[in-house]
Amino acid sequence: MAEPQDVTSFTTADLRALEALETLGETGGSDAPGRPAEALPATAPDAVPDSLARAEALLRTHPVADGRSGLAPVLRSMHFHDLQAGESLLETDVPRLRRGRVGAQFWSLHPPSGGDATLAGVLELLDLVRTTAAATPEGLLLAAGADDLVDARNRGRTAVLLGPAPGQVLGDSLAALRALHTLGVRSVTLAGTRWAGERGPTRLGHEMIREMNRLGVVADLSGSTPDTVRRVLAVGRVPAIVSHPPEPLPDDTLRALRAAGGVCMVPCTPGTPAQTADALERVREVAGPETVALTGAYDTGLPHAPGLADVSCFPRLIAHLLERGWPEADVTALTWSNVVRVLREAEFAARAAASREAPSRATLDTLGS
Repeated sequence: MAEPQDVTSFTTADLRALEALETLGETGGSDAPGRPAEALPATAPDAVPDSLARAEALLRTHPVADGRSGLAPVLRSMHFHDLQAGESLLETDVPRLRRGRVGAQFWSLHPPSGGDATLAGVLELLDLVRTTAAATPEGLLLAAGADDLVDARNRGRTAVLLGPAPGQVLGDSLAALRALHTLGVRSVTLAGTRWAGERGPTRLGHEMIREMNRLGVVADLSGSTPDTVRRVLAVGRVPAIVSHPPEPLPDDTLRALRAAGGVCMVPCTPGTPAQTADALERVREVAGPETVALTGAYDTGLPHAPGLADVSCFPRLIAHLLERGWPEADVTALTWSNVVRVLREAEFAARAAASREAPSRATLDTLGS
């Protein structure tokens, strides 16, 4: 039997061709089964109707893949919710996901701000996300990989990805990492762990990162120091993400992320939509259009720019970028293609490793640090 092709043999052109084939097979955004045609959102002061129409057209085939939603812990605190009908107390529900052309979201498994991360807490959030997706079949689709994102888009749903999960709940256990992957977790935050701290990954950290690569779990480097980011990228075989950088990444860190095929997701939380656009343009200029993506950071408790108050507002931001002269190829990379590429490369690496690498049995005791 022929061995699986190594991920390193897949070129950027291969991945783009694969995405093009997917796009040819789509049913098309709001016209997809299960999603009724909807009026364009109200025009923002800085988005003229023509640019909004262009944004809507692009987002029908390349919807927003949102890098971080804080919805899970918020839902856990509510006695009742109906995302399908709409929830005025939230910044996310199915009607607004549709108006915002959101094709996928990472649902964070981190505790609310100030809460302690525990494995039991992560499992409770994971169970809640699964239950919520199952109870909202016309709007949400639980996703395990890139193919599910494409399927959700073509069916007029929003794909829900489990993660990032807080890495500190793993302790020093590779088995805990494998268990969370089996339950559907596809991204883990390294910041706050003993094995990937401010000085970079330890020997156990190297083993954790290799095991994440073997499984297809994407490393989230949000909150990691620039030195740790560079060291993790040097160890990893697949791209990483920065799903919610607390502050702008230094230029050299952005370039290192680009060299490793990773993606920096820019949050919609600065003071104005123009400042959000400025932050997106900086990443694009420093690291290229293949390195930038979006994170709404909705339902996280963070303030948002006027005009970007909830998930329905993404078309306004895209219209603003088009008015600034962004090429359509850069816009579709920003909203969709870059995130799908990272997930695909992680999956290719996992498939290539499946017949070549056994699960790691390393422990803190056997490694010594």
